[in-house]
Amino acid sequence: MRWCDELKHNVKYGVKENLLQFSLLVVINLFVGSMVGLERTILPIIGEEQFGLKSMSAALSFIVSFGFSKACINFIAGHLADRIGRKQVLIVGWMIGLFVPLIVIFAGSWWQIVLANILLGVNQGLTWSMTVNMKVDLAKSTQRGLAVGCNEFAGYIGVALLAILSGYVASTYSLRPEPFLIGIVIVVIGMILSFFVKDTSDYIQKQSQTENESLDTKTVFHVTTWKDHNLSSISFAGLTTNVKDGMAWGLFPLFFAAQGLSVGQIGVITAVYPAAWGIFQLVTGTISDQVGRKWLIATGMMLQALSLWGILFVHHYSLWIVGAILLGIGTAMVYPTLIASISDVAQPEWRASSMGVYRFWRDSGYAFGALLAGIIADMLQVGWAIGLVAFLPLIAGLLAIFRMNETLQR
Repeated sequence: MRWCDELKHNVKYGVKENLLQFSLLVVINLFVGSMVGLERTILPIIGEEQFGLKSMSAALSFIVSFGFSKACINFIAGHLADRIGRKQVLIVGWMIGLFVPLIVIFAGSWWQIVLANILLGVNQGLTWSMTVNMKVDLAKSTQRGLAVGCNEFAGYIGVALLAILSGYVASTYSLRPEPFLIGIVIVVIGMILSFFVKDTSDYIQKQSQTENESLDTKTVFHVTTWKDHNLSSISFAGLTTNVKDGMAWGLFPLFFAAQGLSVGQIGVITAVYPAAWGIFQLVTGTISDQVGRKWLIATGMMLQALSLWGILFVHHYSLWIVGAILLGIGTAMVYPTLIASISDVAQPEWRASSMGVYRFWRDSGYAFGALLAGIIADMLQVGWAIGLVAFLPLIAGLLAIFRMNETLQR
């Protein structure tokens, strides 16, 4: 007991004070994001070319399975993290992730691809949730935007790099199995690195000495979803952001293919969007620590809507790249800021659980976005689906203006 007390006494908060562990978590999340980027360019094309899927709803079913499984696991992961520790959950997530590329490589029917994406959702829900929670645990309260920005920067740079690499490998060799062999390497490296991470339970316990409010899981769900004006506005903004991203993930490759672009060109567009998203989060997360969260969220949501409409109304490769970059910047303005806002409001004892509820709603957006986009595209066309989905982030931005308070306490 004395040893434990001394350890807690020696706990120091701050990015600089925990630079080694913080940096290791950044690198790990680079590999976490790479698992998503691995299939972002080519899986919709695999569904169309190798499995003969003609219905947009059927073709996007892999995103629906990914979104719902990740959303549910996010909720469970937050609860598990508060009970058994972040590191243990992180390692389990990598173990499950190993099955994803193996199933895709050997899949003989589309339902197996859907199964692989259920497991990918589980992998992402466990691993990405833990890297962001552990960084927030290590950081000072005035560094949460920076901490989340670094985490999301690494993750979405991983998405972008593997989107380009998988597109290149697929165009050079074939759609399967070569791109997914890379996924096996990613999982092995990510798992090995995770064994060197220190759990952050001591940081939570030290915070709890001065902040002693405990809520049960049901109460945390209600508070985060609708009772608290700030938390519920944040949850809706996260949901609509990923509705947009679920639509973009599924329809962008098909939309640009219909415009006559090659797989390599599509890979560039689908990569610059998460690349801008990732890179600018380093800036926007830090800015939110200085100027506040509310207006970055509101402006970023509206920029996403305008960018989607812009992509529809231009007809040149370079302008589509510009539109994808602006879409990434708008997403970067809100992604770390929303999580930092959750950390501002929620108390340490139920922060991971509240984060899990937020991520449950946010990542349900992947599934809702794919379902909505698929239905509209089947009824009308892909362009209509993109244009109509764009109204949702616009609404979320307006709600943030009129319903949300500034959460940053200075």
